[in-house]
Amino acid sequence: MKKRLLFVVEAFGGGIFTYLYSLSNKLIDSYDICIAYSVRKQTPMNFESYFDNRVQFRRVTNFTREISLARDLKALHELKKISNDFKPDIIHFHSSKAGIIGRLGFASSKEKKFYTPHGYSFLMQNTSLIKRSIYWLIEKLAALTKCTTISCSQGEQVQSLRLTRHTILINNGVDVSELNNALNKGEDSSTTDQHSVLTIGRISKQKNPELFNSLALKNPKFRFVWVGDGELRHVLTAPNIIVTGWMDRTHAVQQLRSAKYFILPSLWEGLPISLLEAMYARKICLVSDVVGNHDVISDGLNGFVCKDIADFNHRIQQLDNDEIDVKGMLNRAQDDVLNVYNTDIMAKEYADAYSR
Repeated sequence: MKKRLLFVVEAFGGGIFTYLYSLSNKLIDSYDICIAYSVRKQTPMNFESYFDNRVQFRRVTNFTREISLARDLKALHELKKISNDFKPDIIHFHSSKAGIIGRLGFASSKEKKFYTPHGYSFLMQNTSLIKRSIYWLIEKLAALTKCTTISCSQGEQVQSLRLTRHTILINNGVDVSELNNALNKGEDSSTTDQHSVLTIGRISKQKNPELFNSLALKNPKFRFVWVGDGELRHVLTAPNIIVTGWMDRTHAVQQLRSAKYFILPSLWEGLPISLLEAMYARKICLVSDVVGNHDVISDGLNGFVCKDIADFNHRIQQLDNDEIDVKGMLNRAQDDVLNVYNTDIMAKEYADAYSR
């Protein structure tokens, strides 16, 4: 009889969504899987179609991004009911909100419990130092429960070890076969734009749209494309910026395929799936010097790590003037995904962790 695995996720969109459907589809032959989720603006309308039809879903209507004691307690009540109905052997909480509510609310339950932060909340740069300190204390309290933390990058593992010794590292990965299919759709109608700079994600403080906009203003001959949407869309005022809004996976990957440069100027990260996809698609990757980004990109070897806007701008100018030979760099980036950051390796390591 297969073990029953319950995934709990509040942030059911963006990179975490891609990660979850890739992982679920790899594990479904070995586990009965149920996903307790909430809907965000970036959650695909047809999200169930991404998953194997054996995966079950239960919506948690009271999950919210913001802290709300009343809503959080109601969400916990919903999760308890879902757990009682599904009767999981293993529960895996994803992202800070689900991780806090789940670890504290299920502290006395007998299931094996795991937690993946996907970017700790106390690393967020859009909140005050006092708030970040409170988030750290809450994470520290939750880490005292009987639950194993699974970090998704080496940098996140360093932070996890500050909180608990019950932590292991399993790098995020992408499904290479599925990504190949998406990249090959409509191939005849798409060519690389030599002056196209692209990013993917929610237009939020985390993704640093201010730097993206400033960089576009400094490089008017380039076309800057933001695949996604969000509350800071009004910051993107440069005339050479195109905001596509949220797109389904096929169209988002087609946008990626036609770009030459992939930029990720984030203020904090976990281990971004979009970056791994860009590396595999052989795009020149320029990323900010933060946890998650610099765990994957080694400056000058498989991409560029930039400390500020001057650094980003300097690299783009060098690349545009053909001052850097990028062929070996692109090969190395793609090989890193094939050999380290792929879902076959990731799924095997998760199955090993769940069985321990």
